Amino acid sequence: MSGATDRARTRVAVTGLGVVSSIGTGIADYTAGLRAGRSGARPIGVFDTEGFAHHMGCEVTDFDPDRWITGQPAGDLGRAARFSVAAAKMAVEDAGLVPAGRGMVCLGTTDGGGDAGERIAEHVVRGTGIPAELPRRVPAASIPVAVARELGLSDVDCSTVATACAAGNYALGNSFDAISSCEVDFALCGGADAMCRMTFTGFYRLGAVDPERCRPFDVHRQGILTGEGAGVLVLEPLEKAVARGARIYAEVLGYGLNCDAAHPVAPDQDSVAACMRLALDDAGVTPDQVDLISAHGTGTKANDTTECGAIHDVFGPTPPRTVSVKSMLGHTMGAASALSAIACAVAIHEGFIPPTINHTETDPACGIDCVPNSAVDADLRVVANNALAFGGNNAVVLFGRPA
Repeated sequence: MSGATDRARTRVAVTGLGVVSSIGTGIADYTAGLRAGRSGARPIGVFDTEGFAHHMGCEVTDFDPDRWITGQPAGDLGRAARFSVAAAKMAVEDAGLVPAGRGMVCLGTTDGGGDAGERIAEHVVRGTGIPAELPRRVPAASIPVAVARELGLSDVDCSTVATACAAGNYALGNSFDAISSCEVDFALCGGADAMCRMTFTGFYRLGAVDPERCRPFDVHRQGILTGEGAGVLVLEPLEKAVARGARIYAEVLGYGLNCDAAHPVAPDQDSVAACMRLALDDAGVTPDQVDLISAHGTGTKANDTTECGAIHDVFGPTPPRTVSVKSMLGHTMGAASALSAIACAVAIHEGFIPPTINHTETDPACGIDCVPNSAVDADLRVVANNALAFGGNNAVVLFGRPA
């Protein structure tokens, strides 16, 4: 599946970016973190890690919800929704946009408000009473609704995408279709998730959590670090963005989606390759025109070798440079491909490639140039953003420099 293939469709620009992450909040700090190869890894403090052999994660520690949430009680929102509201307000401000006309708020998530739910359950089980600061209801639908409420948007379609770790790219694809077909005048899209014990425990029991750091494509990699945050992009018709003199970070060229459902957690190489081909076809781009791939790049043995195998299937023996920003951010679940998409947009706009940090030796089974440890300057015209989720949900979005 991909977007409409009619080449006369409206072109779509990325004009605003908002970020809450473990390596920086706000697009300027986030971009500086990407350039510097900053690590967000630190001991987890948002929940009790007693009983676990290791407890590193990529937690957001400098976030003040009262700074960003002014149009509704912050206590009614879970942590992921708070991140989303902040990122959306940053993105709209960054775009210099006064939202008008028909709009869309489409955000992806994996856990939704699960972090708050498990904290409530913990207090109930211990009989300590629920603290007043914890929200009583945190449905996943509250994430885009909180954004619309905070920004005073009434004529908008709000939707939550729950395709696990590919949800941010799915939300981007939905929003791209809505703008390119002239159904909406603007879209706020991306993803958000908060650290929670359930997700950490699940990956820990799978043996997929690295004790110290995330090191994608490295021969010594041991798994992911769980992370959190939110990434929101403002999309609008390119022609209108140019007319109002907006800064244009990148153009969304097209996307591809598929679901192989071959295995609950393991990616399927043929399906991942097929998804990349769908995106290339939808964007009208040939493999040799792609300058960079922002990989899903989790740091697990199976994901990295399978994804790199698919990349070689599509791009040949010498593929584009292929990086993983999860080496810095950890795996932020539903926010992952949104934060990666923002990295793609700023890389195109600023002319650099973020590094894959924590790297010592590339696994020969991966066979890619992962731009180890230090960012490099680069003239980027087309960048692919890969997202591979549990259940075989794959999504690839292509970005380009506006011509």
